[in-house]
Amino acid sequence: MTSRHPILDAIGNTPMVKLQRIVPGHCADIYVKLEYFNPTGSYKDRMAVAMIDGAEASGKLKPGMTVVEATAGNTGTSLAFVCSVKGYAFRVVSSDAFSKEKLQSMKLFGAELELIPAENGKITPDLVPAMIRRVKKMSSSPEIYWTAQFENKDMLKGYRKMGHEILLQVGKPISVFCAAAGTSGMLTGVSQVLREMNGDTRIILLEPASAPLVSSGIKGSHTVDGISVGFMPPILKPADLDDVRTIEEAEARNMARLLAAKEGIFGGTSTGLNVAAAIKIGMELGPGHNVVTVACDSGMKYLASGLFDIS
Repeated sequence: MTSRHPILDAIGNTPMVKLQRIVPGHCADIYVKLEYFNPTGSYKDRMAVAMIDGAEASGKLKPGMTVVEATAGNTGTSLAFVCSVKGYAFRVVSSDAFSKEKLQSMKLFGAELELIPAENGKITPDLVPAMIRRVKKMSSSPEIYWTAQFENKDMLKGYRKMGHEILLQVGKPISVFCAAAGTSGMLTGVSQVLREMNGDTRIILLEPASAPLVSSGIKGSHTVDGISVGFMPPILKPADLDDVRTIEEAEARNMARLLAAKEGIFGGTSTGLNVAAAIKIGMELGPGHNVVTVACDSGMKYLASGLFDIS
């Protein structure tokens, strides 16, 4: 096992803020966990270090081996970061559908990058499965370790820690935890902890309205990086969800811009989607309730995407 670099201790213990300026009257309190304070600017740092640590502990990953993964970018950036400080080579399969900043970040951390072309630049239902098929072929060598992020339960350890942080930071009963999901590891790990402490906490999964797979069984296309990957994540157990809500992408993008302008929260489109849904849920619940969601990653990852273009 390689020695642990102290930069890895910077993962986690991210701030929590209560929204002040964009929450309507007669709304529940809305809390947002600012995960872009992690070293690479997203919550995927938590799962990356948990998966690599787990593979080392089990003996599946040894010095000199190469790590591989298929990823939209945040997981890839986080894995590239962790592999760089632990001394592993990292090969990643991604796509031109995802933000240029993420692709550049992976390469800057030393990853070898292969891109699968996307149809009209969109995240179609068959894009991520095609990326996974490519990585599966790459992983046939005994010198390769595939983190298999959609099935790797080691990630839950990192996200359970996030759940404990949320409980301490809010310090009050949490009525609802809501978030969009990619692997669903964050939603699952956090929810496990919240439910262990308060069985009445409701868990709500969020999806883009154009790709309502869990809520309606429709494999649609969308342009929100890192979520709604076109198939049911193996870790996600629909029976553990209390509800599934959909949000229009335009609403998510507007919310991302509003969060920056009014609350000083600079997150990406998935953050806008999470907060737009949290406020709607908060309006249904009313005062005296607490709704928690997540700022998944930094808006700095989307400056070339047009999300924050100002006319």
